[in-house]
Amino acid sequence: MTIQILGGGCAKCQKLAENAQAAINDSGLQAQVEKITDSDRIMEMGVMITPALAIDGQVKSSGKVLDKSEIARLIGA
Repeated sequence: MTIQILGGGCAKCQKLAENAQAAINDSGLQAQVEKITDSDRIMEMGVMITPALAIDGQVKSSGKVLDKSEIARLIGA
């Protein structure tokens, strides 16, 4: 499983990445966090507001920083 954080690297993007890593660590699932900062690629995925979170290329959230428990629900932990 790949969790993708889409955004330019702002503080909110970094916090979302931290929360995603914490959710992975707590769940024990095998997953990696990938940061996507290229604006063309972000727009190709249909994201207009960052930060956004995608799981295996499918956007699950856009425009807000999900907390650890919200991410855990999305990844099925």
